[in-house]
Amino acid sequence: MVSEVENFLSMMVAERGASQNTIENYQRDIEQFLLLLNQKNFSLVTEEDVSLVVQKLTNMHYAPKSVARKISAIREFFKFLFSEKIIKENPTTYLMSPKQHKSLPKFLTEDELTLLIKTAQAKDSFSSRRMATMLVLMSECGLRVSELVGLPENCINYEKNEILIKGKGSKERLIPISKEAQTAVLDYTNYREHFMKAGRRSIWLFPSVKSSSGHVSREAFFIALKELALEAGLNPEKVSPHVLRHTFATRLLNHDADLRSVQKMLGHEDISTTEIYTHITSEKLINTVKRLHPLSRLK
Repeated sequence: MVSEVENFLSMMVAERGASQNTIENYQRDIEQFLLLLNQKNFSLVTEEDVSLVVQKLTNMHYAPKSVARKISAIREFFKFLFSEKIIKENPTTYLMSPKQHKSLPKFLTEDELTLLIKTAQAKDSFSSRRMATMLVLMSECGLRVSELVGLPENCINYEKNEILIKGKGSKERLIPISKEAQTAVLDYTNYREHFMKAGRRSIWLFPSVKSSSGHVSREAFFIALKELALEAGLNPEKVSPHVLRHTFATRLLNHDADLRSVQKMLGHEDISTTEIYTHITSEKLINTVKRLHPLSRLK
């Protein structure tokens, strides 16, 4: 059973370009499924067996989103077993994911975002300036935290005003980057150069001596962000990497960006993922209707 899981994960990396984070999630979910399944012969697994495991996961009080993710991993695994002719029938063919309630994304106001960045900029240290620059890039470019921390030193084309992002599945995308954001990065490089003078070498824009990867880890950025929120007088529960990404999308749509452009910049494969941000335009739409609709202009 272990070899089949390893072969599946190897396929996900080689053929699908799955990230390390995705592979770790798949492995954890599949191993949990197999533990709950208590069946060593895959060819004997039935639809009823799979449904019982899903019911167990639901009874363990996992959120619908978590159960849906686990089901997705199980489906992909059994699809692989079927394609490799390890099993004759796929017991997950008709397996349904639980309905998920799509909560509206939280976002910061422009004043809150400015306060957060200025609080980081107030300290004249490498770690503070690094944090401030990371905040600028995340809020100006809508990066995922994994994309942000893994930016190489040469990711920005200053002549074309573009930044190259390596996203999910190693897919690359180019995002316009403002002159203000470029200036923030250039100012930060002075601190970076001083940091690197101590005999350190790194290809990363945001190097770290504490991380095994050589760059700031997602966990370290998350913790630093919460601490910064407290220092700025903001509720740390309201501030997270996802919130900064949502703030980017919110600002774009509030300034008349079309949904397709936002989708492309966020790196969403499916526009339905981007559509959740349209909630932010409700107030703006009301004001537009009041201003432009013929009936609203009648005295």
